[in-house]
Amino acid sequence: MSCEVAATVRTQGVGKRYRLWDSPRDRLRQPVHSRLSRWLGIPSRQYFREFWALRDVTFDVRPGETLGVIGRNGCGKSTLLQLIAGTLAPTTGECDTKGRISALLELGSGFNPDFTGKENVYMNAAVLGLTRAEIDERYDEIVAFADIGDFIDQPVRMYSSGMYVRLAFSVAINTDPDILVVDEALAVGDAFFVQKCMRFMRKFKEERTLLFVSHDTNAVTALCDVTLLLEHGEVEAYGPASEVCNLYRKKYYGAFQDVGAAATLSEVPPGTGESPQLVPDEDLVDQRLKYLNVTQFRNDIELSPFNPAADAFGQGGARVTTVEFLDGTSRSPLSWIVGGELVIVRIVSRLERSIDGPIVGFMLKDRLGQVLFADNTYLTHHGGLWAEPAPPGELVAEFEFRMPVLPLGDYFIDVSIAQGTQNEHVQLHWVHEARLLQSRTTSVCTGLVGVPMRRISLQAERGGAT
Repeated sequence: MSCEVAATVRTQGVGKRYRLWDSPRDRLRQPVHSRLSRWLGIPSRQYFREFWALRDVTFDVRPGETLGVIGRNGCGKSTLLQLIAGTLAPTTGECDTKGRISALLELGSGFNPDFTGKENVYMNAAVLGLTRAEIDERYDEIVAFADIGDFIDQPVRMYSSGMYVRLAFSVAINTDPDILVVDEALAVGDAFFVQKCMRFMRKFKEERTLLFVSHDTNAVTALCDVTLLLEHGEVEAYGPASEVCNLYRKKYYGAFQDVGAAATLSEVPPGTGESPQLVPDEDLVDQRLKYLNVTQFRNDIELSPFNPAADAFGQGGARVTTVEFLDGTSRSPLSWIVGGELVIVRIVSRLERSIDGPIVGFMLKDRLGQVLFADNTYLTHHGGLWAEPAPPGELVAEFEFRMPVLPLGDYFIDVSIAQGTQNEHVQLHWVHEARLLQSRTTSVCTGLVGVPMRRISLQAERGGAT
């Protein structure tokens, strides 16, 4: 006997077609000519061009599941969400939903710019299915979450884009939706409000259905279970969020491989070739490490070997061959790391040709694909270390730092070698999940990482004396 949970969102072969007209006159000609062709039996003529914003999109989303939708501008993401929300009708296929839908689509959609924020709350919430009594009951919660102060009584045409989003999101989440649709709206919110929204969505998705569109693949990977990648209106990939987001990054960089490849270093002046000293020679050590490291709270991080067969992409011409972790004092290779200790990440690449302005970098990600920290060689050496092209052969980059203390779990390091500048570069070789790091024991109970402290003090005052 099957006990499969019914999908809350189901699309089957969904497509959306638009007619594109070269001039308003052709819009009038088409119906007239169509009728004359039927009456007089003359050949029909088409005055428009067909544009398919979506073609044959099929997927299911179940309760407690979060779907991310990614893709470049114009690929059909917003069209798909409008079909799901019911503001557009599909040309082909079917789109079924179960439960109340609350959609945060275009900025300010559903708001009358001449109404006050309060009037728009009542109007928008009514459109989403709430009665006047229900809105009265939830009004204070809506206003508190939006946190726009006295502007709630001002016309929304006076609002900034961030205030629009605050109010719209607050209304959307306070209608008890079974399905919440968010389309890039949080891109204009301030960091504190975005964090509040992310906390809400993480809690929301535990029991209900969330559809989330964003160009931020780190947010998609952290928030979504599965991800749909659209390309030219068609499904390019559908599967686990981390895999699909890796594919999207690969395709995105691949589309810009030729940008500035020949002249990216014209802005870089020649230099001495010496790397500047970035920090004082004195090493600052967390005073607690010598105590923690003899207890069960020591942060033991086991390292897997470098995976030369890991998923990778790039234009070519250079290839990362080794990623090592070295002891910061003895420089001996490490098979595990202790959080808080001095380490060196050593990345060795093989250059198959001369490379102008090579940039070597890495990023450490958690199991959801969130980037915990990252760095590269550009800012250190852009002053002219590579005034001459780096010759074919081996290229070694080293990053020395105190390893943050990691919570329990699995982590991955991505590495890459690129050519160009910080803002305009060509990826020559990017390796996903080059090495696995497994944090076995730790003193961190919350947060993404623990930062070694230079000093912590606690003082008590009694009778005016410390």
